[in-house]
Amino acid sequence: MVFDNSANNIMEAPKLQSVLSEAYAAAAGKSKKNLDFQTETKSLQVSNGKLANLKPKVRKFVEESAHLCQPANIHICDGSDREMRNLLNIMQQAGMIEPLPKYTNCWLARTDPGDVARVESKTFVVTKDRRETIPTPKEGVKGLLGNWMSPEDLKKAIQERFPGCMAGRTMYVVPYSMGPVGSPLSKIGIELTDSPYVVASMRTMTRMGKAVLDTLGDEDFVKCLHSVGCPLPLKKNLVNNWPCDPERTIVTHVPETKEIISFGSGYGGNSLLGKKCFALRIGSTIAKKEGWLAEHMLILGITNPKGVKKYIAAAFPSACGKTNLAMMTPSLPGYKVECVGDDIAWMKFDEDGILRAINPENGFFGVAPGTSMHTNPVAMKTVLSNTIFTNVAKTSDGGVFWEGLEKETPNNVTITSWLGDTNWSKESGKPAAHPNSRFCTPAGQCPIIDPAWEDPKGVPISAILFGGRRPEGVPLIYEAFNWRHGVLVGAAMRSEATAAAEHKGKVIMHDPFAMRPFFGYNFGHYLQHWLSMEQRTDKPLPQIFHVNWFRKDEKGRFIWPGFGENVRVLDWILQRVDGGDVAEESAVGLIPKPSSLNMKGLENENVDMDELFRLPKDFWEQEVKDISKYFTEQVGEDLPNEIGEELKKLDKRIEKL
Repeated sequence: MVFDNSANNIMEAPKLQSVLSEAYAAAAGKSKKNLDFQTETKSLQVSNGKLANLKPKVRKFVEESAHLCQPANIHICDGSDREMRNLLNIMQQAGMIEPLPKYTNCWLARTDPGDVARVESKTFVVTKDRRETIPTPKEGVKGLLGNWMSPEDLKKAIQERFPGCMAGRTMYVVPYSMGPVGSPLSKIGIELTDSPYVVASMRTMTRMGKAVLDTLGDEDFVKCLHSVGCPLPLKKNLVNNWPCDPERTIVTHVPETKEIISFGSGYGGNSLLGKKCFALRIGSTIAKKEGWLAEHMLILGITNPKGVKKYIAAAFPSACGKTNLAMMTPSLPGYKVECVGDDIAWMKFDEDGILRAINPENGFFGVAPGTSMHTNPVAMKTVLSNTIFTNVAKTSDGGVFWEGLEKETPNNVTITSWLGDTNWSKESGKPAAHPNSRFCTPAGQCPIIDPAWEDPKGVPISAILFGGRRPEGVPLIYEAFNWRHGVLVGAAMRSEATAAAEHKGKVIMHDPFAMRPFFGYNFGHYLQHWLSMEQRTDKPLPQIFHVNWFRKDEKGRFIWPGFGENVRVLDWILQRVDGGDVAEESAVGLIPKPSSLNMKGLENENVDMDELFRLPKDFWEQEVKDISKYFTEQVGEDLPNEIGEELKKLDKRIEKL
């Protein structure tokens, strides 16, 4: 059976009520011996702002959540500089952060070592019908395309965690806009959290504060409830003064009611609920209903020596060079790259049928290790002020250190590791910074931020790139034959596992569209939605390409120099977008004709171009088998027929190698 996207074939299920409202009602009905609820609104202590000034729907959300979580007081965030200074002061006094005097207004946080990454195994999408969330895997096979939870189990999980969870703490009301405030492409969320670290980070990562509340009318908003799960007085000692409850951590999403409910983790995408939770999981479900795309993609503008500018979106798994590409310093003279966003793209058709994209975020939450003046000088310049670093190492001269900064760190400084080892050295065999350590920094201070990065209309997308870490077999660049083939290319993406998730080792993992941990609904239906884009416009869709900067030779060395040299690949892509006759057919797609890649200046690098584009038949035969097995086991009946047909075409082309 193939998913049918037409409304006529979809039974209208009874609507879910607000999970949080039901949870409050259930908790309020409990014996007061178990839970001492304040029942009068006036008894809620508000230390900043006024509940009466909130829109009725927002006020109801805040009041019900406060009664459930029992904070000592409520702070309605205004997004001001003064508020940010107060938050930093609160965290410094609590020992959660420390200043980094080498830079301007920069801070270091160290988390509990049990709270360092996304928790995919504890992240759920909640729907009445399991198949709305995930395809039905083959019998006996563990499903890998998301985790489903029933509404009943979610209500039970809330009852076990949230009543009284903010006792003694401040509940911060964080109004935020994903995208420029007031843009027709933007969406609004309200996050309630008891973590000042989350508030400070959300101020950087989103447009946050009074302007959002002023813009919000009577329309719905995404409700986000977050708690670190450490009511006061504490029942256990904190590690690094970092409140969290890793054993009971849970991150849940309810697409039908636009609710995100997260407990126990204070770090990254588990707690900054505008990021992966809203921008991708809930965002993708909204996008499906409204006919657009919410994707795990960077957006960059590239201007060629003739002054012609194009915009490109690119999907890579975490730690595969997204930020480096988004902030590239091109090696070819006359080229200029400007950054619109480094992680997420919301793409919608405008009134003329042109696919346009905005970066819904306001900051960069980048992986620190591997970032250096050699790999990404723009990022290094961006993070020198107004940045919160988390789980990186500290230098004795008041700066930061992580793997990749060895050549840039003076020999006379000592390094304190992220675990607090004051005598850290490379010889210890342990990393100085956690592999998923991050910098949280405002996008607006990026030296090459694109002038149109906050354009409410978005920027027109000419090309879409997919890619990952593939040490062997996959060429440097190839172009999909057409849109359907391009959707297969995205669906078949594979890459070495990264440190952002819970996986270990260099195993090659399927990561379709770089979205595997972030789908808000059934992946088979997601593929059908991508295929439907062809029917939504009469204008040409962006051309689709696959890139692989990470192919290695027999000695395990990277063949392609990467980083700023990747502009040579973008140069070829721009030629193809302009219809240039620089491609020839191969089994996997259109690849550069001999000498069509500009290699001027790399003559002494001895780049093995033949190996970069060699297509070993045995490798690709196995690749097709692995992709087919994955689709059969993980997607099953929900795989669109068109994707199965494209895979058969690939298989036949491989036979002729």
